Amino acid sequence: MIAILGGGIAGISAAYHLNLRSISNILYEQNNEWGGLCNNFTIRNGFLFDYFVHLSFTQNEYVKELFSQLTPYIKHYPESVNYYKGLWLKHPAQNNLAPLSSDEKVKIILDFLKRPDIHNPINYEEWLLAQFGEYFARNFPIKYTLKYWTTEANHLTTNWVENRFSLPPIEDLLKGAFEEQKENFYYAKEMRYPEKGGYKSFLNYMAKDVNIQLNKKATLIDLKSKKIEFSDGSSSYYEKLISSIPLPELINIIKDVPEKIKVAASKLHATSGQLVSLGFNRPDVSPKIWFYIYDEEIEPARAFSPSIKSPNNVHQNKSSLQFETYYSKLRPKRMSGDNLIEHIIQKGEIMKLWSKNDIEVSDYREVEYANVIFDFERSKNLAIVNSFLKEKEIYTCGRFGEWEYFWSDQSLMSGKEVADKLSNKYE
Repeated sequence: MIAILGGGIAGISAAYHLNLRSISNILYEQNNEWGGLCNNFTIRNGFLFDYFVHLSFTQNEYVKELFSQLTPYIKHYPESVNYYKGLWLKHPAQNNLAPLSSDEKVKIILDFLKRPDIHNPINYEEWLLAQFGEYFARNFPIKYTLKYWTTEANHLTTNWVENRFSLPPIEDLLKGAFEEQKENFYYAKEMRYPEKGGYKSFLNYMAKDVNIQLNKKATLIDLKSKKIEFSDGSSSYYEKLISSIPLPELINIIKDVPEKIKVAASKLHATSGQLVSLGFNRPDVSPKIWFYIYDEEIEPARAFSPSIKSPNNVHQNKSSLQFETYYSKLRPKRMSGDNLIEHIIQKGEIMKLWSKNDIEVSDYREVEYANVIFDFERSKNLAIVNSFLKEKEIYTCGRFGEWEYFWSDQSLMSGKEVADKLSNKYE
């Protein structure tokens, strides 16, 4: 029997793909619901919220097929905006500078033309300066980096960037500075979201036949006896073990782990998320399906509208927004709970998104693991941990199991790949 720890998309995928080969497995999820970061919650008066913004823009045909098996979906044109000093700029901002003052546009364009010629940037800050020039880089992505990644851009590597930015030629930058652009420069051209049930519904086809044991938080793994103990006092034996839970958590519950491995795992950094979810008694609060916030005096890094993603996420003539604020060991939270809710309500009024009387419900919650931080120690510490896990034949998958910047389709394929590896050993 194969034991799987963690009932997010990677764990569900691993179990599903093992089932395809008729290989016995049990998935253990510590919470009372499966889904992980793909899960959702509903607050008073029927406002449904995902945990963080989720929209599928996968180009992987296999994932597309799995997502659409049981789930009718809505197609979205991925148009978003940026809030910057009281202005709304279409996203990506570097292609849509028209709302800025002439002075600011001149600074951006001049610095873009004389941007440094750095072929091998040593950190993310150098990469940004080489792509966008001094003024834009320091006033847009470098400031946003601290809000989203909770550390300075020069403390991050560049091996996570891939295709996550639109890098404009000078012609596009100039056009966007003179007039509003109709073309969408975002790296995805279409996004998909379930009609009903939140983003988690995309996982229903895989999950329907998975043996999921809920409220099973693993507290001890004995590698010699191949035994897992759980917080409810129960235990289970396994032949092979797959884990999608965060690597620091996994190492912490394995019996007799060498100190070097524990230290390396403790130095793997990740952001935590604060979610403030607001429901409104009017249908038209959000300017777009999601938006980014560059102003440092406004705590959240970004927000999205569940009611635009699907009208079934709210009742008729209502709307909703969820704001994401991040913290970590590298940058502790500045406020929380009701204080953060009130801060966002006040800033939203300043941003002219709503008046206080529009707000029907509010909710605050925290998610311990949001994103992997790609600091300069990550690769070394990850290699130490992975070497130990490989030696002990523990298989990992998913964003926090592999400690990578995976989107949901990548996490799904990560679960499939580990299931394929184990399937080959059983055949």
